[in-house]
Amino acid sequence: MERTCCFTGHRFIHKDKIQNIKDSINNLIMDLSNKGVTNFMCGGALGFDTLVALLVLEQKKKLTLVLPCINQADNWSKNDILVYQLIKDSADCIIYTSKEFDKDCMLKRNRYMVDNSDYVVAYLDGRESGGTLYTVNYAKKLKREIIII
Repeated sequence: MERTCCFTGHRFIHKDKIQNIKDSINNLIMDLSNKGVTNFMCGGALGFDTLVALLVLEQKKKLTLVLPCINQADNWSKNDILVYQLIKDSADCIIYTSKEFDKDCMLKRNRYMVDNSDYVVAYLDGRESGGTLYTVNYAKKLKREIIII
């Protein structure tokens, strides 16, 4: 049986914290692989999701992108779209949880990842609301193993 880990985190990461987060994620990917995790899922958003996807690919692990909608990157910068396309081209699997953007597509994506994961790794920066906190609370309800960085 395949064991899966999903990642959730904020779109903005302060540049002073990026290297520590990279180091933590790289170590977690190795540790979770040693615990039998063979599939790593992320939501394809800017910031934390992009960072994680690149690190998973760098370690040559299975990457499943769970995307909220087909047109997620329509308003992104040219550079962000290029990185996004590189990640999509390199992913082992892409799942869209909605066809078009709507008010619930991000929540559907986050629920799908938690529903289909054994582990949930979250980057929380202290905010008391938002999609990342919602996802962590949803994971708690489902009794997933949660790792906060």
